Amino acid sequence: MINFTLTRSNRKTAAIYVRNGEVEVRAPHRMPKGEIEQFVSSKEQWIISNLAKQHIQAKKKESFAIDYGSAITFLGVQYTIAMGSGTRAGFDGEVFYMPPKLSAENIKATCIQIYKMLAKSHISERVAFYAATMGVAPSAIKINSAKKRWGSCSSSKSLNFSWRLIMAENKVIDYVVVHELAHLVEMNHSVRFWAVVVGVMPEYKESKARLKLLQAKLAYENWD
Repeated sequence: MINFTLTRSNRKTAAIYVRNGEVEVRAPHRMPKGEIEQFVSSKEQWIISNLAKQHIQAKKKESFAIDYGSAITFLGVQYTIAMGSGTRAGFDGEVFYMPPKLSAENIKATCIQIYKMLAKSHISERVAFYAATMGVAPSAIKINSAKKRWGSCSSSKSLNFSWRLIMAENKVIDYVVVHELAHLVEMNHSVRFWAVVVGVMPEYKESKARLKLLQAKLAYENWD
């Protein structure tokens, strides 16, 4: 029998959540314990499969490291991390260059800072382009460290984008930009909202699929 924690609430049906190697079952207050156990038993293979996947993911994240000579992604293209001769770090269009003798952790931290700088510049340019095309005006453009949301739009019309988005291809970044700008027209995900997106980017579903691939790749990398 699968070990699980049980959380009861006013919900109408039972559901199983597998997170961080733990199994949680959420069930209605009046659902009998035996019925809950039977439900868990019927999903045993699915649970085992997800636990195994999460275990592999955790191991890969734990061993994730970048060093001189490693390749990292910028705008969908792989670039090498090279050892420079001075104290400066940056991206010159060919390599991510770093000062010599940095530890792996310092190299990763430096890469993140470069990514944030590149994201601010590139994404701001794309927002300006599509904002003019769509006839909207965000109040601000911010780069954050969100892990689960590529972008968001606040009620004050401020757009927020994860720096991790800069790893995606240009078309994928453009999709996220258009998506968030569309919220300045429709602050929801209604049919009207998607009509705005389609009006600017008819092929958005392809970019949305590419975004999911990047999300799957990052699930095995530790950029914290």
